[in-house]
Amino acid sequence: MKGGKSAAEVFDEVGARYEEAFAHVPGQLAALDWLTARLDPGARVLDVGSGTGRPTAEVLARAGCAVTGIDVSAHMVDLARSRVPQARFEQADVRTYAPRQAPFDAVCSFFPLLVMSQPEVVAALERMASWVAPGGYLVLATVPGDISDLDIVWMGHEVTVSSLSPAQHLSVLAAAGLDVLEHHTALFRPEGGEPEEHFYCHARRPA
Repeated sequence: MKGGKSAAEVFDEVGARYEEAFAHVPGQLAALDWLTARLDPGARVLDVGSGTGRPTAEVLARAGCAVTGIDVSAHMVDLARSRVPQARFEQADVRTYAPRQAPFDAVCSFFPLLVMSQPEVVAALERMASWVAPGGYLVLATVPGDISDLDIVWMGHEVTVSSLSPAQHLSVLAAAGLDVLEHHTALFRPEGGEPEEHFYCHARRPA
């Protein structure tokens, strides 16, 4: 990060307010419906940037999946463990995480890669793709744009963010050996916040 607080510091402080603002994003809920319809009971799923556990880990666990969630924020991990006790949560950073039980039947990544640099975003996408089992899925969402180290104020905190354009995301995933099945953008207005463009992508590793 160029400046501002680390992602862990920001999300430690944001805590449950994140769930209040982002637990009911229609595009994310639709992506989870899409994924759960394709997974068998007992499917092993990794939720990257699991936050409070809601909605992603909770929806997946209710569908009978074996869910592991990782998040850089210790406070978020504590909240998730209390909210979704049927899943397992670890404090970990996608940039350095070494899964003990990879590959996974699915990997979910809903907005966790923004508070890092562009090269780190690319590397994180490649890492997550490598954790997907043959025939498994990667479902992701982010705020798209060819953005590098942009200082913004988000939920009252100064953060430095980066992202990739939709085309750049698709290129990275294809190079990582995934087939992109579907992608689209949608506009979402968080409670009390400014409208955000969201990019959704569903990809699969060939069996």
